[in-house]
Amino acid sequence: MKLPIRLQVNGQAYDIFAAPHWTLLDVLRNEIGLTGTKKGCDTGECCACTVIVEGRAVLSCLILATQAQGKEILTIEGLARAGKLDRVQDAFVKYGAIQCGFCTPGMIMTAYALLEKNPHPAEQEIKRALSGNMCRCTGYVKIIEAVQKAAQVEVPA
Repeated sequence: MKLPIRLQVNGQAYDIFAAPHWTLLDVLRNEIGLTGTKKGCDTGECCACTVIVEGRAVLSCLILATQAQGKEILTIEGLARAGKLDRVQDAFVKYGAIQCGFCTPGMIMTAYALLEKNPHPAEQEIKRALSGNMCRCTGYVKIIEAVQKAAQVEVPA
C-alpha cells in the first residue's frame, strides 16, 4: 500500500505515492529523479546520501520519506542557483577535492550544513563535521582545504 505524501525538495513541491517503508533516499532517486544524492552503504555508515532537512545534515538512507513530509529538503541539485555553483561546490572543483565523485555530494552537503551553522570553522571543526563521510580516493587533505577556502568566500545576503 502506498501513501500520498508531499515533499518540499529544493524549493519545489512533489506529490508522490510512497510505500511506508521507502527511505527518503530511495524516493529522491527513484521517484523524483534526483540522483545526485548517492546510495552507498544504505546503512548510515558512509554519508554519501547526506541531504539537508530543516537546516540539518541528515542521512537520507536512515529516514523514511513519510518522516520528511512537510519539511524543507535540500539536495546537491538544489545548491547551485541560476547556473552558478554554491561556494562549497565551487571550492571542491577549484581545489581538487573531487576524485571519483561518488562521495562528493555527501561531503559537499555536510560541509554546506557546517558553514551555514558556523561560517568560519577551525580545521578541527571541519574534520569533526566530515568525520563520518567516507572517501576511498583521497586522504581528505584537499577536501578539508576546499571547505576552508569556501569558508573564506562571502555569502551574498
